[in-house]
Amino acid sequence: MNMMSSTASPELTVFEEDALALTQAALEISRAFESKDERRLAAALDRNLQLWVGIRTLVSAASNPLPMPIKDNLIRLSSFVAQKTFEMQNGANAKTIEALANTNLQISEGLLDKRSH
Repeated sequence: MNMMSSTASPELTVFEEDALALTQAALEISRAFESKDERRLAAALDRNLQLWVGIRTLVSAASNPLPMPIKDNLIRLSSFVAQKTFEMQNGANAKTIEALANTNLQISEGLLDKRSH
């Protein structure tokens, strides 16, 4: 997919870059929430949402070689992330922050598993 920004190390594979981007976004969200810094949290949530919009765009492309069930799951997850992000406009809560971070971490883990096969 390659959703990573220009900060990626040249030694990383595409899957590792994507996994790193998702992991970094999860950590940003968690740390911002824990610090009770609303601006930092809003920025972290925005970056995460942009990442997931990118994922959705990439997997929705007709030329994307991923199997349809994986595409469908990633599109559903993208919608979930957007919904949870917009819900937090009325205030963040630990359960939603945890759900967003865990979603990123699980997909990151899946990308790294795919890389190792």
